[in-house]
Amino acid sequence: MEKYIPKFLIVPMEEDHGADICTWRYDSPYDVYSWLPWEQMKALDVEFGNPALRAEQYASLLDETGELAGFAQYFPLKGVTRIGVGMRPDLCGHGYGKSFVIAIVEEALRRKPSNEVDLEVLTWNKRAIRAYQKSGFVITDLYEKMTPGGISKPYYCMVFRGFPKGEEPGHNEL
Repeated sequence: MEKYIPKFLIVPMEEDHGADICTWRYDSPYDVYSWLPWEQMKALDVEFGNPALRAEQYASLLDETGELAGFAQYFPLKGVTRIGVGMRPDLCGHGYGKSFVIAIVEEALRRKPSNEVDLEVLTWNKRAIRAYQKSGFVITDLYEKMTPGGISKPYYCMVFRGFPKGEEPGHNEL
């Protein structure tokens, strides 16, 4: 019997999506990926709490039932789209990462077809690194970077090198 792998639809991030994402809590050590409370995000005017930034850089991922499954950030750099990825905590660790990441990469390439796509990941996050590698990313660099908590930690830069066989664009559409 084949394992169920959901497909994901990318839509503009709505304000209620942002509020919902701010309630997600990850188990340790992944708790570093939890967000501030929604009212605080809006008051500070940061990340998807800022309406303009939310519209320009963020998108929501919905599952086949229309339920919020995660989000993506498409951060523009010169010639590069740096993606940020966030999956709802109860979906993490179930083998959905590859399908999730491929949907995000397809959207990045749709938005800026000539851009390289990359991401940054903490070196200890083996679960995410495996999902990224299965999705066509390779580690290209290692460096120290400040975390949101103000601590310097080692990160990998991973660059998208191509879709795995059978996962070409359009494969994940609902």
